Order: sequence, then C-alpha cells, then structure tokens
Amino acid sequence: MVESSAPQWITSLMDTMGAPGAGIAIALENLFPPLPSEVILPLAGFAASTGQMSLIAALLWTTAGSVIGALALYGVGALLGRDRTVAIAAKLPLVKVSDIERTEAWFQRHGTKAVFFGRMIPVFRSLISIPAGIERMPLPVFLGLTTLGSTIWNTLFVLAGYTLGENWADVTGYVSTYSKVVLVAAVLAVLLFVGVRTLRRPRARADRQRG
Repeated sequence: MVESSAPQWITSLMDTMGAPGAGIAIALENLFPPLPSEVILPLAGFAASTGQMSLIAALLWTTAGSVIGALALYGVGALLGRDRTVAIAAKLPLVKVSDIERTEAWFQRHGTKAVFFGRMIPVFRSLISIPAGIERMPLPVFLGLTTLGSTIWNTLFVLAGYTLGENWADVTGYVSTYSKVVLVAAVLAVLLFVGVRTLRRPRARADRQRG
C-alpha cells in the first residue's frame, strides 16, 4: 500500500489498480485542473520504487492518461465552441474563466508551440486543449504535441518520485515555487500580448482612414 499525504482517492486508485489507477488520476487531473499532478506523478514514481508497479508502466499509463484527458477537453472545445464552453466553465467549481481566457490568448499568440510547452505549465497544461479544439487544430498535430510534451513533464516528476522514494513529497515544494514563477510569467506575457493588440487597433484604424 502506498502511504502518503496525497488525497485518499488518489492513493486508493493506485493501491487498487496500480499503474492504470495512476493513469486514471492523471486523466481526471487534465479534466479538472485543480487536481494536483505534482502529487500524482511523484506518488506514482514512489509506488514504482516500492515495486507496486513497474517504472515503465507508470510512465506509459500516466502519459496515456494525459493524452486521453487532453483529447476530451479538445473535443469539448470543438463541439461546443468558445462561448458555450466558457459559459459552462463559469458554472463549474474551482474553474476560473480568467484562466481559460488567458490560455486562449496564449494559444492565439503561439499556436502549436502553446500546445507543446503548455503541457509543462500549471493550469495551462490542461486548459490549452480547449482553444486547440475551438480552433480545430489538426488532430494528428494536437495528439503528437500533447504526447511529446506530456511525456517530458510526466517523466520528470515520475522519476523524481522514484529517485526520492519515501521523500517523494519533497517534490511538491519545488513545484510550488516553479508554478508561481511560471504563472506570473505567463500572465505577464498574456497582458503584453493584449496590450500590443490594443495599441495596434487605433493605428490600423488611422492607417485605413489615411488610405
């Protein structure tokens, strides 16, 4: 049995199902961003270090869970469109519309790079799938970038938990600092993007009037 400070349902999933349980937990983390991937992944690595699951199985199942969860959110964006997706998100607990709007702006600015690097940024790593679906990014491209980015992120944290063993929870402290720094940088980037677009509109209007 995996003993940890993780939410009990995550621990129970891994105790009962092993690596597939870790994959299910990560899929749910993609669908509900407030769930803690920085807890799930190192915990899976620790479980692998105890022999509860193999390291390869932990890596494969968590990555599969990431891709499945991302694909579900891509489908939501593609089927519902922006307005209905945002309206639904506004009614969900723990989901901030402002996070979706910042992610959307980031996607519009960076396109395919946003899907790849977004897998390594807290909150954005889940929500980036929605604007990708709304914009109907080619599915093979989306799946390829999602798989590659998720593999890198998951491998880093699973291996950290595997290496630290019983001290796997130490990872969360580093992730907390990383998350704060990256989120601040992402917000500043989005604000810069919005500011530049706002300044360009009057200039474009003035150019058209002179033309």
